[in-house]
Amino acid sequence: MVRMTVLASGSRGNTAVLSSTGTSILIDAGISCRETLRRMLRAGENPASLSAIVITHEHQDHINGLAVLARRLKIPVYITGHTHQEWQRWVRGPASGQKELYPDDDKAHLDQCEHFRAGQAFRIGDIEILPFTIPHDAADPVGFVFRTEGIKIGMATDLGYIPASVKVHLRGCDALVLESNHDLEMLRGGPYPWSVKQRVMSRVGHLSNDSLAEFFSTDYDGGAAFVVLAHLSESNNHPELARQAAERALGQRLNLIQNRLVLASQNDPMEAMRF
Repeated sequence: MVRMTVLASGSRGNTAVLSSTGTSILIDAGISCRETLRRMLRAGENPASLSAIVITHEHQDHINGLAVLARRLKIPVYITGHTHQEWQRWVRGPASGQKELYPDDDKAHLDQCEHFRAGQAFRIGDIEILPFTIPHDAADPVGFVFRTEGIKIGMATDLGYIPASVKVHLRGCDALVLESNHDLEMLRGGPYPWSVKQRVMSRVGHLSNDSLAEFFSTDYDGGAAFVVLAHLSESNNHPELARQAAERALGQRLNLIQNRLVLASQNDPMEAMRF
């Protein structure tokens, strides 16, 4: 059996867990180690069964608990080289280049670290992982396609728009986890400084409800049993607005009525998708 659940999703932290019969991996580590373990148990997942952590990019809401989790669970981290470098720079701080750091003193030290490249598939146990480049203002951001036991899951959050190079990876999936970050009117009238609003709305920012709805209307192939709306902004979105935008777009295409629409939450683990 294949299971996937989003443990946390939003501006304050993102992490998900994917399990097959023989392998379990954590996707991003944006909440604390303690909270990650607590939410895994709530979701019926055993933290001791984790084989690895895979990372999409180095922004704090995706890597905040990474070092502690990797050391506590003694599992490898899979990450691109550029993302790894930027994460180390963030963890060590501006003074890190002034002295040599030894592993016991280095907060960014990972005992086991494997680098991957976008476009090159790799395996962790019986899960095949294909990372692909996404448009976001990070060092080397990626989405993922996971394949195991005949199931294909596509995951693309933190992207300013959905280019053709991403759309091709989202076809033929049994489940999709996609960003529905903000409502444009809420963002424009919200509390963020204008410079931040411009960044969020840019082509390397975050995907709006309307942009995701356009994908559902024009490019989505309709094959997924589950469609998960993820990375909703607490300041610039509302779950019902995200749901309604997606439902309207999916409802225009009668062949998509079998898709189950699920919203991932910042504060609680999602009910697991099972295949």
